[in-house]
Amino acid sequence: MGWVEIVRVIHLLAAAIWTGGQIVLAALVLTLLRAGTDREHIRIAARRFAQLSWGAMGVSIATGILQVYLIGYPWSYGRLQIKIGIVTLAFVMAAGHQLTATRTPPRIRGIIEIALLLVSMGIFVAAVAI
Repeated sequence: MGWVEIVRVIHLLAAAIWTGGQIVLAALVLTLLRAGTDREHIRIAARRFAQLSWGAMGVSIATGILQVYLIGYPWSYGRLQIKIGIVTLAFVMAAGHQLTATRTPPRIRGIIEIALLLVSMGIFVAAVAI
């Protein structure tokens, strides 16, 4: 296995942790809410996930950039630009959500989280298209 494949595996694992974690967190939050769990406990779980998520996102972005260089894609490649745009959108949405989550009503937070999950899944679709 060469460097490109190793970087690709790390990239895919980090992306799976990031997006898969969103799915697991959504299911966990719904379960905890239905069980009547105190919202502070839910916030603690969400903060812990955020730590893992930001690390996975950082690894995904770094290994994505490294892959572009190792494979030799031109930055002008249209499908690559689409993926970069979707990743940027997800990053901005996640940062905005984290910065405003304590002041946002639960219903709005849920809508933002679903939108972020859909955008994250869009990154996978864009990746496959490359």
